[in-house]
Amino acid sequence: MKKLPTFVLLLSIMACAANAWDIKEKYTGPKTPTTDTSWHPDILEGYQARYVDQGMAFDGPCRSTIIRKICMTKSKKAYLYIHGFNDYFFQKEMGERFVDSGYNFYAVDLRRYGRSKEPWQYPYNIRNQEEYFADIDSAIAQIRRDGNTDITLSGHSTGGLTVAFMAAMRGDDFGADRVVTDSPFLEWNYNSFMRNMAVPVVGFLGKMFKNSKIKQSHCDGYAYSLLKEYYGEWTYNTDWKMVYSPPVTFSWVGAINSAQGRLMKKAKNIKVPILVMHSSRKIEGCNYTPEFQTGDAVLDPAMLQERGEKLGSVRQVCAIDSGVHDLILSHEKARNAAYDTIFSFIRRH
Repeated sequence: MKKLPTFVLLLSIMACAANAWDIKEKYTGPKTPTTDTSWHPDILEGYQARYVDQGMAFDGPCRSTIIRKICMTKSKKAYLYIHGFNDYFFQKEMGERFVDSGYNFYAVDLRRYGRSKEPWQYPYNIRNQEEYFADIDSAIAQIRRDGNTDITLSGHSTGGLTVAFMAAMRGDDFGADRVVTDSPFLEWNYNSFMRNMAVPVVGFLGKMFKNSKIKQSHCDGYAYSLLKEYYGEWTYNTDWKMVYSPPVTFSWVGAINSAQGRLMKKAKNIKVPILVMHSSRKIEGCNYTPEFQTGDAVLDPAMLQERGEKLGSVRQVCAIDSGVHDLILSHEKARNAAYDTIFSFIRRH
């Protein structure tokens, strides 16, 4: 047997040492699923929500949550939004913009996120990105039951990766009419060694040390640029969208890396028009400066541009000037440009 490289051995040791819950105290109570699936008033005024029982997952019973806001005038057009990592749906303004423009608006809080998280679940954890397909399928089925015949499926960051990956894997059986992505997580924002060597090794180790974790940098720049209590415009639940991202599991790293690779291998199998939006500039650094409100502090827009140009055959890849990582949370001028781009794309396709 060949000797393992030193950094692989170090990662293995780190895996054994890091196999801890890391979020407050590990849950040891009963795993009783929520069975109420009726519509109820959402935490956002003017919205409704309902849980969807997604059965048993690797960590016990799980659920997703569908959130909706329906047009006052009858419409058969719907827009479905999938959030990113360390996130949930809180963008009340987004739904109002789509409803005002004649689209029934829907969003999903994926399993282990936001409204859907159960106390026994480690937040945001995943072992295969395809797990989320069931959450999205449930929402699309509800959208069709509500009488909609034209569906746009959208996603931000990891949500953008998921919807593009789903389109590539499903091909002609995708279930929606077009894809819109907002800074999709198509590539790691690392140097070549990290992307091509370290990340795949962590993903490989994730098959053996599934719940071992990697701490993320203690950075506040992006969160402070968003939160109204600091320098931003938005208010949200920081227990659900944390100021400091929690450690990620080795298996999460493997799931993301696998989805990115498989997406690019099947990129031409995307049969619907796809929009890839990203910021016009990359922001370096960790702690807040005003520059954090003028670009993407999470991903590298140049990498998104390069990979986005390989997706599907009918595509639009574009930069939103001075947009932040979540373009619809940018300052007013940039987010208006993002909305204009989305609506123009939908009208054309």
